[in-house]
Amino acid sequence: MRIVIQRVKHASVSIDNNVKSAIQQGLLILLGVGENDTEDDANWLIKKIVGLRIFDDEAGVMNKSVMDINGEALVVSQFTLMASYKKGNRPSYIHAAKHEISVPLYQYFCKELSAAMGKKVGEGEFGADMKVELLNDGPVTICMDTKNKE
Repeated sequence: MRIVIQRVKHASVSIDNNVKSAIQQGLLILLGVGENDTEDDANWLIKKIVGLRIFDDEAGVMNKSVMDINGEALVVSQFTLMASYKKGNRPSYIHAAKHEISVPLYQYFCKELSAAMGKKVGEGEFGADMKVELLNDGPVTICMDTKNKE
């Protein structure tokens, strides 16, 4: 799994000009599921996400987690994170998981992140043409890949 985490003041995802989910201060998480990903990958990412200290403390130092600030999260599926760009100029998505794998893992990720945070996590709609709006705070953007855990 690959994710891009963005610390945001607010974020939303819309489909056909209708807001599906919106959050205030917290994390926008773009999630790509690969063909070999498992629930163990999701669990590892969730543990990292809830403990990631990227919010400012009283001294202005990034020392607080999304849990510490009682922040929110919005998870948007994004198969393009699995792009292979080694040959030519047109990305290939052959390493992105098929729907039979990616949809249940996306749903599992959202459910387990909600449980870990103790609150509902905002979601996009898998496979939809989504418009994502955000106000990146910092900006702070972090990429994680479960194939690079070490």
